[in-house]
Amino acid sequence: MKNMKNMKINIKILIIGALMFLTGSCKDFLDEIDPSNITEDSYYQSAEHARIGVNSAYSALKAIRGGAYGGGPWLMVEFATGLAESDLGQAENSNIIRNLINNADNAYGISHWNSNYEGIANANLAISKIPDIQMPEILKNSLLGEAKFLRAHYYFQLVRLFGSVPLILEPIDLASEDLYASGAPVEEIFTQIVKDLTEAENSGLPFNDNSGKVTMGAIKTLLSSVYLTMAGYPLEKGAPYYSLAAEKAKEVIDKGEYSLFESYDDLHDPAMNNIGENIFMVQYLAGTAPSNWQPHIIPYNMNISAYSDQTGAIYANQNFIASYESGDKRIEEKSFYYTTFTSKFDRTETINLGGFFLYKHFDVEANLFTASSALNWSLYRYAELLLIYAEASNETSEGATALAYQGLNEIRTRAGLTPYSGLSKEEFREAVWREKWHELSYEGVTWFDMVRTRKVFNVTSGDFDDFVGHQFVYGPTLSSRELLFPIPTSEVQNNPNLKQNPGY
Repeated sequence: MKNMKNMKINIKILIIGALMFLTGSCKDFLDEIDPSNITEDSYYQSAEHARIGVNSAYSALKAIRGGAYGGGPWLMVEFATGLAESDLGQAENSNIIRNLINNADNAYGISHWNSNYEGIANANLAISKIPDIQMPEILKNSLLGEAKFLRAHYYFQLVRLFGSVPLILEPIDLASEDLYASGAPVEEIFTQIVKDLTEAENSGLPFNDNSGKVTMGAIKTLLSSVYLTMAGYPLEKGAPYYSLAAEKAKEVIDKGEYSLFESYDDLHDPAMNNIGENIFMVQYLAGTAPSNWQPHIIPYNMNISAYSDQTGAIYANQNFIASYESGDKRIEEKSFYYTTFTSKFDRTETINLGGFFLYKHFDVEANLFTASSALNWSLYRYAELLLIYAEASNETSEGATALAYQGLNEIRTRAGLTPYSGLSKEEFREAVWREKWHELSYEGVTWFDMVRTRKVFNVTSGDFDDFVGHQFVYGPTLSSRELLFPIPTSEVQNNPNLKQNPGY
């Protein structure tokens, strides 16, 4: 498998890059180790090396947020929902997904596969080497906790996107037995994800901080999402796992260290990175490592932004916008979406953009002035955690609790909507699902919920259709093939033990 062959090379490149980073601040270290003769064993010798090794495992979080003029890998799961539009005729990777004619050569899928496995490779190396390094046990445990969380996150992405994938838990090289690993059973992958996260729960990490590193709140939030997924499809573990999901989500809620932002503006304000509603985010820094999706959410060549690239790569389907309740603040201008903006040539002139573009990801200062964004991407935010708890608790024998109603209604109250009360189990279930579609739109969540529940929100009727047979408003109809993405052709060709997903 090509990616597996490259893993060790990629790891060494990351280590060498880390050493170069240290040259200005760690002279003693450079005196001890010859950078021209770096190996994995010679590098992992100190707590500082361990910290850098774990940091390298974070770096893969950024890969799918990037892209070029034709689009970016993060768009893959958005166009698969039937809710995304684009003004780019040449954005073939997006268009074939949108039209349900996707194939295994799609560059988006390749990027998801490669970036997640690169993250896993670096996490594996850290998990393997750190236990033998002399350092305080508290620090050692916290670093291992971060690495195990990251490995769990990457496998959670892979197993939901591609199904049965190789489960690699040790560093590999060209002599490794796992070089041409077969895909592991889906349940085995989920079992390992849970193992990593439950071990990370014992790492002693702080429950919350603003550093951007993994916290106990992030660990428990991810674990609640994993349990919720295991309760649904494809594993269908049912009530016991809904109970586990509710339990983990409640631990986060009860701690009281996260809260919904009062203003939707805070969701895309770099000053609010890593605090408040943001439980775990992909980290960026303007000027040095800026976030790079802004050109995707700017209308095509309407001259509203300081960015030279304005691609119109994604905007919201108008039928979806119409499915929000009357009076919902989330569809007010410049809450979640924007339809007008000022001209970059004259900021007193307002331009009608002709569509509902994604303001929830829009860095105002970067677009007005700097063309360099410090806005982080929120992978797990508190609104989703509240909705996980609400859904999971409703599926237990206890049914929707007062706390479940409270969390759901906090989200509705912020949106200016009437709180729910007295719903049946079925009504509450669909109320939560509907809230997830409207609250977490275009955040990389919706498609995973479609697959987990095997239900799709019908934006015309307001009901939920079965996944298989649901027709997008612009024509194509979902089949069982779309429950997974195709494993990249290059991986199947290079690894004879990999099996392509059905229909591709």
